[in-house]
Amino acid sequence: MKYLALVYYDENIIKAMSSEEWGSLNRECLACVEGLQNSGHFLAGQALQPVESATTIRVRDGKATTTDGPFAETKEQLAGFYMLDARDLNEALQLARKIPPARLGSVEIRPVREIEPFADTAFTDDRPWRAEVQ
Repeated sequence: MKYLALVYYDENIIKAMSSEEWGSLNRECLACVEGLQNSGHFLAGQALQPVESATTIRVRDGKATTTDGPFAETKEQLAGFYMLDARDLNEALQLARKIPPARLGSVEIRPVREIEPFADTAFTDDRPWRAEVQ
């Protein structure tokens, strides 16, 4: 099963790092990816540019609006992601514990919802987020 590991941290902590600390963290991340690749658990991943480079788009009533930066004001910013292949949530959590930036912020693990091409895309009662309607 695929799991997305979203890496969050406070960019101010990163900005305060010395170049040696930043280089060390990046080498740890590369080693983590190499270990995940060697074990067959790494599917994809990327680091993101700082939050100042973000643009958010919203479409309401057919009209698109854009704003600079992320949509939410938060203490931690989305810094990157790892797409993992894991047997189950427990294995995904064990793999995510090894992601170095977890020491600086957090890693959110979410199962990937597969959408079959050309399948009936009508909503069904198997949506996990669906509230029961009486």
